[in-house]
Amino acid sequence: MIHSTVPERGPITAASFARLARQRLWEAPPLADPKAGISHPSDFDLSPSNWDDLMPGLKFRPAAVLVPIIARPEPTVLLTLRTTSMPNHAGQISFPGGTTDETDIEPLDTALREAREEIGLEPLQVEPLGYLDVYRSGTGFLITPVVALVAPDPSLVLNASEVESVFEVPLGFLMDPKNHSIEARLAGGRERLFYAMPHHDRYIWGITAGILRNLYERVVRP
Repeated sequence: MIHSTVPERGPITAASFARLARQRLWEAPPLADPKAGISHPSDFDLSPSNWDDLMPGLKFRPAAVLVPIIARPEPTVLLTLRTTSMPNHAGQISFPGGTTDETDIEPLDTALREAREEIGLEPLQVEPLGYLDVYRSGTGFLITPVVALVAPDPSLVLNASEVESVFEVPLGFLMDPKNHSIEARLAGGRERLFYAMPHHDRYIWGITAGILRNLYERVVRP
């Protein structure tokens, strides 16, 4: 059994996490300037030299994701496995979310709408806790993560064209920096460093791992 513990804080419960999140997260969506050099967090944090090469050709689009914390006795994070037919990040592990629609007033609207469309998670099942920092991706998205509590065993209906499956990973595992490895791969002929958080047969990396790292740094780190 993996115990949900955080260094110097002891076991994580849904209540203790929610209390810290409300204290430390943004109450309103934070603003981000995509051209403001290197700022945390982004795909470029660990490979800042790549930013200068990529920036001139990037046109950023606003997006939002839901970071669903399942309020079990030992809380978990709900993640999705995208289908291999998706145009962006196909076959990767992600949060429910997507590009901002013209009907969305704020990032919360985007995150809730996309979660409903992708996995059938109804807004009434979601208790927003706050916003993480905007995450800039190397694929040209400005992603606003919305952190929220979700009651255990929510009623879900997967959109088979977008989501292959959903699964949960213990929050304590993901919030333990010992499980945050730094790995590398070639992208565009250059080495790119990124966070990865492998859990059993699930390989969590890239944007998803970067957002989880920001969640650790903003909410959990002493």
